[in-house]
Amino acid sequence: MTGVNLPPHDIDAEEAVNGSLLIDGKCVYQVAVLLRPDDFLSEANRLIYQAELSIYHRDEAIDQITVAQELDRQGLLDKIGGAAYLNHLISVVPTSLDIEHYAQIVYRLSIMRQLISAGDKISSLGYEADPDTGSTLNKAEDVLFRLRNERGRLDFVPIKSILDKYFEETPKPEEGIFQRIPYINTGFHGLDELLGGMQRSDLIVLAGRPSMGKTSLAMNIARNAAIGQGACVAIFSLEMSNESLVQRLLASEAEVNSKRIRLGSNNFEEEQAIMDAHGKLSSASIYIDDSPMVRVVEMRSKARRLHYEQPLDLIILDYLQLLQSEGRSENRVQELSNITRSLKGLARELNVPLIAVSQLSRAVEGRAIHIPQLSDLRESGAIEQDADIVIFIYRDEVYYKTEEEWEREHPNQVYPREIADIIVAKHRNGPIGQIKVRFKNALTKFDNLHDATAQLP
Repeated sequence: MTGVNLPPHDIDAEEAVNGSLLIDGKCVYQVAVLLRPDDFLSEANRLIYQAELSIYHRDEAIDQITVAQELDRQGLLDKIGGAAYLNHLISVVPTSLDIEHYAQIVYRLSIMRQLISAGDKISSLGYEADPDTGSTLNKAEDVLFRLRNERGRLDFVPIKSILDKYFEETPKPEEGIFQRIPYINTGFHGLDELLGGMQRSDLIVLAGRPSMGKTSLAMNIARNAAIGQGACVAIFSLEMSNESLVQRLLASEAEVNSKRIRLGSNNFEEEQAIMDAHGKLSSASIYIDDSPMVRVVEMRSKARRLHYEQPLDLIILDYLQLLQSEGRSENRVQELSNITRSLKGLARELNVPLIAVSQLSRAVEGRAIHIPQLSDLRESGAIEQDADIVIFIYRDEVYYKTEEEWEREHPNQVYPREIADIIVAKHRNGPIGQIKVRFKNALTKFDNLHDATAQLP
């Protein structure tokens, strides 16, 4: 009798992952981003890991008792071998220190099994003998693309490593004595005066219509916090690549046209300014994760893992509507409500201000006055309710392209060239108001105006 050719697997590694979690449930954040329940070939280990994730999502402690209770609640405790199998899992690992090593083994072998499955699907396409070879090749490519896209692992990347793609490596900055920053400044005097700085555990929604400069303002705040205060900043960029963000930061810091940096057509003076900006930005504690399709639980796990290694002072999400929730919701409003509630929970858990960039609905365009209101937030109910602070960006230049257009509707008023309004529309623990700042479009940079003070309603 010939033996059965089993797909790649390592039951010992699967047991070691679950055993490590039963010993020390806090190490779940080290593997929750990497592993999914389907990565476990053993049904018992798959069900146990799913139970551990369910407990993790509820912010409850993971241990032998809670896992047994969760499995029993689902009617699965006997199916996995009862409490005796949980005892066995604890016995196979003396410590949880090597959980990431075991998780990597489980992950790698799972990818191999998925690759075998993808090969079977591609083989089936070949046997179909479709006369349209172009369509068949596209389907085959799509099978592999989905595998790579769904399981391709992106994570936080220090800004220095991205900058060093363009420049020589700079010396690592000396480590100083860590001191907790009580609050984070935006770097814009009028806004910091109005807010009293960004307070820890606050969820701050930064919203505007397209082309208003939402991402630019968020990146300027990240730069000001990291360089001005020595803050550690984590950026989740769901829309732009880390290279594009760094180009923006370089253009803003060096005050060189971003298009010239992108094309590499800089003169000698600009090259010197870029090199100086590179040195300054390289010393900043800014970490960028540009995973395009990140889920709430993945974002939370990545932030917690980075916070464990390098205590965070600020998190920025760009942007809110691209973040994926867990499971299915009845409608988009309910889904966004779950997301904003999770973001608020993350801000409180890590005790950091969290800036979530958000889109505004088209309702702004339908009014004679285009200044945004809280009701303009897309799926606004949940965002407005959960946010501690809501900030809008508005620039007249976006709607009045020339001075002539402006003059027709605003006679005898100066054309607001490079002027932007930052409007604090909601402030749970303080006043609302607005300030004016300068926006240099070619540099994607916001700057203080010398006479800018907060205007209270």
